[in-house]
Amino acid sequence: MPRWLIRWIINIAGIILTSHVVKGFNVTVLGSIVGSVLLGLANATIRPVILLLTIPINVLTLGLFTLVINGLMLWLVSLVVRGFTIQGFGSAIIAALMLMIISSAISFLVKD
Repeated sequence: MPRWLIRWIINIAGIILTSHVVKGFNVTVLGSIVGSVLLGLANATIRPVILLLTIPINVLTLGLFTLVINGLMLWLVSLVVRGFTIQGFGSAIIAALMLMIISSAISFLVKD
């Protein structure tokens, strides 16, 4: 099985797990699949531009503003995907933090 597929499946499971833990973040299975794809696309296209534009804020906050940007990416995906809902920006930031931890664990366990 290709490693990208393993990462994607674990990422979907992470999104579903996060939705059970974080109040205000709800997903369906189909929503998590589509949301995972769109979140990957948003992180590959929109996020680098936003990170570049917010370098001064990121430097001042020692990189913690990146968590806000990750929450923003989740919130943007929730606007587009049915079955992937976030009811508040605080929920988006907490969900982004949890997904960041899960993503780091995936990167550690599944080597390229």
